Amino acid sequence: MTNSVGRFLLLFVAVAILSWASAYPVVRIALHDFAPIPLAALRYAIAAVIAGGWLIWKRPARLRLSDVPQVLACGVVGITLYNIFFNCGEMTVSAGAASLLISAAPLMAGLMAMAFLGERMSLWGWAGSVLSFAGVVLIAEGQSGGLSFGSGATLVFGAAVCGALYTNLQKGLIHRYGALTTIAYVLISGALFLSPWLPAGISSFVHGSFASQVSVLELGIFPAAIGYAAWAFVIGHLGATRGAALLYLLPPVTMLLAYILTNEIPTVRTLLGGAIVMAGVVLTNTCGRRPVVAKAGRTAG
Repeated sequence: MTNSVGRFLLLFVAVAILSWASAYPVVRIALHDFAPIPLAALRYAIAAVIAGGWLIWKRPARLRLSDVPQVLACGVVGITLYNIFFNCGEMTVSAGAASLLISAAPLMAGLMAMAFLGERMSLWGWAGSVLSFAGVVLIAEGQSGGLSFGSGATLVFGAAVCGALYTNLQKGLIHRYGALTTIAYVLISGALFLSPWLPAGISSFVHGSFASQVSVLELGIFPAAIGYAAWAFVIGHLGATRGAALLYLLPPVTMLLAYILTNEIPTVRTLLGGAIVMAGVVLTNTCGRRPVVAKAGRTAG
């Protein structure tokens, strides 16, 4: 990786993490006036308009017919289902706890990448991921309903599963079309699947408070459009397993923003679980990379 690419990569990581971290407390603000699914529909309608404008302006390669099913799958899993689970879960789960629950995504993304993409992770990497997952369980048990089926915590965990699957689903598209083109198509796809709830979202926006209106605009522009675009670039350069590990940076940033925006203070249990999660990420990032020896006809990666 050249120095210029490395600098751009760090910038895109920062943009993605800050954008996505803002979504956790801002969604809770918007939920005061919006139902969970209409909120997602309006948020991604805004993002889809931005994505469509970018496609018209840049005129990138047209989507191949053979790639349409993959784009639709990315839209359903990474946008529609993820946000339905996430928004419904945040009705009862705090912003900081939700961000820590989503931290289970790297563990699942690693499993999926090994199964379907041939990526590798060392034993220490798996040990760190399991340790982090144990911290996630500790946090979930402290939320309303615990880990019972249908509780807020299990819904947010469902969003984490969707996020892990989406991380791997989009990778081939990024190689063929580039990061920004791919996410533009995916955002439009996800918005189309959410469109049945768009009229309710517009109605809530018209009758909602100023804070909720600003929150929806922020969610549509930053976490949805800009955040996903930056993340697509990151995954395209780091790979699904290494890229997904960066999601562990979300919780501390989220907790800071949640405190600033909503005066949310995490519980001792949440902080303890977060410490376990962070210990796992240190183990994964320092000892978890496995050297790959190149074989004839195959590149190391």
